[in-house]
Parts: sequence; C-alpha cells; structure tokens
Amino acid sequence: MKIAVIGGTGLIGSQVVKILNAGGHEAVPHSPSTGVDLLSGQGLAEALAGADVVVNLTNSPTFDDASPAYFQTTMDNLLAAAGSAGVGHAVILSIVGADQVPGLVYYRAKVLQEEILKAGPVPYSIVRSTQFFEFVDAVLSWTADENSVRLPATLVQPIAAADVAQAVAEVSVGAPLRGTRNIAGPDVFPLDELGRITLAARGDRRTVVTDDTAGMFAAASGDALIAPKEGAMIAKTSYREWIAR
Repeated sequence: MKIAVIGGTGLIGSQVVKILNAGGHEAVPHSPSTGVDLLSGQGLAEALAGADVVVNLTNSPTFDDASPAYFQTTMDNLLAAAGSAGVGHAVILSIVGADQVPGLVYYRAKVLQEEILKAGPVPYSIVRSTQFFEFVDAVLSWTADENSVRLPATLVQPIAAADVAQAVAEVSVGAPLRGTRNIAGPDVFPLDELGRITLAARGDRRTVVTDDTAGMFAAASGDALIAPKEGAMIAKTSYREWIAR
C-alpha cells in the first residue's frame, strides 16, 4: 500500500512513516522541506500520484485567530488534490474534546478541519488524541516564571507520541472509519498535579500554583479533555514511566 504522509518529518509523522515502512508498506514523508506545501498546494499533485492513502499530520503554526483559515485552506487543497488523484482514504489527527472547548479558537479550528474532511469527496478516518507527553514542558512554560508555574486543575489524560503514531499507522492501513477513533493515555491527572510530577522528575524546585485562569487549558472544564469511556483506545505507556526514562 502506498501512503503519502503530509507532515511526515515531524514528531508524529516521522514515527508513522517508520512504522508503516517496517510493516511492508510504501510510506513517503512529505513536507515543505521535500517540496510539498499544503498551504499553497505546491507539490501536492505529485505527492499524491499513485497513493492509496493520504495522512495529513500538518498543523497550524499558531494557536490564534489565524488557525481556522490555515485549516480551511490546507484541507481544501488536500481534498481537491486527493480527489483528482483517486486517493481512497484520507486520515487526519485531531484532538479529543475539540468540540467541547468552544472558548479556544484553535480547538474550533480543529473541529472545522474535521467538518471539511467529513463533507469532502474522499473516504476518511479521524484519529482524535489527547495531549502528548512531549508537550507538557511547553504547557508549563506558558505560565512559568523563575519561582513558580501557574496551572489550572483541568483534567487531562496525556499520551506518548509513540502511541499516537502507532494508532495513526494502524488506522491508515485499515478500511476508512468514516468516523472517529479516540486515543488516550492510561491515567487522568489534574493539570496542576501533572505539573508537580513533571517538575519533581526534572529536579526543578519551582512551585506549582493552582490557578484556574492560567494558560490555554483554563478554557476546558469537567471531563472535556478526557477520552470517552465507550470505544476509546487506551495506550499502555504511563506518564510516570515515560518521564522516568
């Protein structure tokens, strides 16, 4: 099976390509560095020529008001090219609970991306993931100073990027879901507790201050960012195990 992986040189994409090729498929990574620009459409027709599946793992460069336009343009370009090339399956990676946090423009933009895919001409699959372990340090940095880190007690269920890549690869070589698969890590944490675990593991002596107005995830409430109890795939790698490595 020939699979075009757009965004195939990034954190998730590079691992997806490796998994697929190890499984005997022909997975080709595409990105601006290889001459494929989803925003302008440059190189897209050539990248999709002969492909059975296209996996879109690109992301908006910002989380602000520019993100909806990014996903509108890139999905329009992708689906037009995939339809013309006769691609039989389009896969995107989205976010668990994206439709449950309307206060975040970036989450609204991801919902828009999903809706464009669903309405398009190509049979599709959506993989919705919770937050990656690898992004926790960045989340802490948003509201940190030299003495403390302010974090809300928002519930999160983070997952290792390697487990996300495995799930995306598995969906890519299956029949189109024409729906959504949710994936998450095994443990639920209040974000402030996750911050304390992370700082302790790093030997960082800063204090975590619980502040339910701090940072992007303050906009989420209840179990909005937690995987649905029915039908979600729960990965095995725990955060404590991962950070200890």
